[in-house]
Order: sequence, then structure tokens, then C-alpha cells
Amino acid sequence: MADSSPTPAHQAAPLDLDLAFSADAELAPGLVAAAGDWCARPQAEGNWQTLLTGWLAELQAELPPELRAAAYSLGLSLVSDAEIAALNGDWRQKEGPTDVLAFAAQDNDLVGSSPMPMPPGLAGDDAASEVAPLELGDIVISMETAARQAPEQGHSLEQELLFLASHGLLHLLGWDHPDDASLDTMLARQQRLLLNSGHPGQRR
Repeated sequence: MADSSPTPAHQAAPLDLDLAFSADAELAPGLVAAAGDWCARPQAEGNWQTLLTGWLAELQAELPPELRAAAYSLGLSLVSDAEIAALNGDWRQKEGPTDVLAFAAQDNDLVGSSPMPMPPGLAGDDAASEVAPLELGDIVISMETAARQAPEQGHSLEQELLFLASHGLLHLLGWDHPDDASLDTMLARQQRLLLNSGHPGQRR
């Protein structure tokens, strides 16, 4: 089993992440315990902050220009099957729970669009040099589905959560898998993210 403490990837330049983390208060205590420091506060939020910041830094050179930023904002929620099934039905018109959903705030079709205007009063001020975080969107993971999948993949619930988070993050950054070849490419990139952050875990 991989060490549960996150190891940030090497960052060429400082990168800030405004992370909104939440875990459903109704999750079974056994699930929360099995997820270790990736679900229970206060350690979980700091662990995710470190991990996701490292991943974003590692991915910078691969991103299109409109998605490269010095600061990002995103949400990460750990929920029940019931909650993710409701989201799956509302947003994807698919019945039942799934393991991870990614709601991207950015669109790769925005290449060449004008930058977001600064709030009034900041023009010409020192504060104008402060870049507002780029909103990426939200990652939602079902703890119950992740717990079922983990033994099928031969690894821990912690490793499954990290795998699903990496998948969701890549979706927020424009990766997709409409065919087997693109899925293989995306899964390979996820594995490199996990390996480089000290959390290897191969899916079957």
C-alpha cells in the first residue's frame, strides 16, 4: 500500500490553489476510516491541497495557453452513491451511481478569447498585478463506488480515490476519452501523475 502522506511534485514556479473540499457528513464511519487522511478533516483538505497543487504544476507545460495559470480554483467533493447518482441523472441523463464526475468550468474552444476583466478599482493599483485564480470546476467522487472498485483493482481505497481524483482533474483540464486509444493515453498520464507524486497504483 502506498504511503498516505502526499509528496508534492517538483514545481518550477510557485503555484497557488484555492481548493474547496467537502466530505459528506453521512458517509459510513467505516468508509471514512478506510480512506484515512484523504477523507477525515482536518488532514484531508491539506493532503488534497498539496497533491492537486503538485499535479497542476507538473501538467503546466502540457496545457493549452488558456489553461496555464499561476493560481487555480476548484472543488473536490467526496459523496455517497445516492448523491452522485442524482448528479449523474441530472447532468448526464444516466441512471445510477458512477465513480467520478467532473464539471469543467473552462472550455478549450475559448482559445483567443479576451482575458477576464479585473474588478473595478484595481486598474493601475498594485493589486492589479494579483492574478485571480482560474476556475477549473468541480470533481465529485463517490466513496461507496470507490470502495467497491478498490478491491477489484487490487489496491486500497486511498489509492482508488487518488486515481479517480487524477481522472477528474484531467477532465477539468481538457482531457477526454471518446475512444480506446485516447482512454489509454489518459490512463497512462494518470499513472505518471500518481507515480511522480509518490502514490503508484496500477489499475487492472
